[in-house]
This record gives sequence, structure tokens and C-alpha cells, in this order.
Amino acid sequence: MGVISGTGREVRSPSGRPISNVIQTDAAINPGNSGGPLLDSNGNLIGMNTAIYSPSGGSSGIGFAIPSNTLKFIVETLIRDGRVVRPVIGISYLESKQAKALGITKGILILDVPASSPAYRAGLRGTRRTESGLIELGDIIRKIDNKPVETEADLFEALEDYKPGDRIKITVNRVDVAPSDGVLLNEQQPRLKMREITVTTELKGSQDAAPVNRLIFE
Repeated sequence: MGVISGTGREVRSPSGRPISNVIQTDAAINPGNSGGPLLDSNGNLIGMNTAIYSPSGGSSGIGFAIPSNTLKFIVETLIRDGRVVRPVIGISYLESKQAKALGITKGILILDVPASSPAYRAGLRGTRRTESGLIELGDIIRKIDNKPVETEADLFEALEDYKPGDRIKITVNRVDVAPSDGVLLNEQQPRLKMREITVTTELKGSQDAAPVNRLIFE
């Protein structure tokens, strides 16, 4: 029926980046009209059809469209610069669902920090596996400037207010462990001491972000 059944929803892009403030509709979205306009009854553009949640795998289900206000910003940027460059810290991280298995319920666990990145020069630490098979946890991001970070969505939302080249303060919880300590996978975790530190780093452009290694938890 073309009913708008919700606003302010959140979906994930193929890269895993959350897309917030999405329109929810019962209009059928399929490969033929994904990327096409979502119009109101007066023919006004209100969004771009983007994705569908379909339990059956067909074109019936809950549709999602990116609102026109978001599109306006992106289109203007494409016309002006020929591409969209987003600010990034230049790290890789563990998704929140996986981090909970390590007892991390709030914040973003850093997996890797490339040695060539400003984040590395600022002193941020990644997660690593020791020779004995233990996992030494990296820094856990809790704030971007004064904005709390509990999930990936919080992290991306906080970065939206900045541009590449801006300098930001990142507050992290750092695990202090003795050389023989660490997190032994599939066994009881030792008690870890955490301390809060704040570093200042420069944001990179998304096209400049170096590839990062992902630590595989098995």
C-alpha cells in the first residue's frame, strides 16, 4: 500500500557501516527499483529505495529508503568533489556482538592499528595474539571528544561531525596486563585492570585508509 511505517531506523551497508535515520515502508523493493525514488502521494521525492528485509526472500517484506535530506548532502558532495570522502580513524575493530564474548559490553575494541597511521603515532594499541596463544586486548574506544561510544553506530555517528584532517580526542580503556597474563580463548578469563587514557589523533580520509589485518577469533 506504500505506507511509511517508521522513521529513524538503522540498516547496515554491505561494508558494515550503519546507515541511520532510514525510512521504513511496506512498498515492495526489488533489484528493479532499488536505487530508485520513493515518492509521496504528491509526487515529491522523500527518499531513495535501498534495501528490503524479506523473510521469504522475495520482494514482499519491509522496505528501507535513505531520506532525501541525506541524499542532498551526498549529491552536492559528488557534484563538487566527484566522490564522497568520509573521516576515519584508520583502525580495524571487533564487532560488538563478538566483543561481548570477551566480556566487553560497552565500547569498541580495536583489533589493528597500522604502523603508518596517525592513530598508531598517537599511541593507540591494537589486539594481538601472543606466542603462547593468548589474546592481549587492545584499546577499547569509549569517547570521541565528549561523545560516548558504546557501539559501532555511536562511533560512526560521532565521526559524521568531522572531516579528514580534523584532530580529535579519543578516550579509551586500556587493559593493563602482566607479561604472563592475557585472554585465553575458550577458557576462563583472568581479571583485567583497566585504566582510562585520552589521545589526540588526526582523522584520515576513507580513500587514504590503509588496509588492516583482522585478528581471527576461533
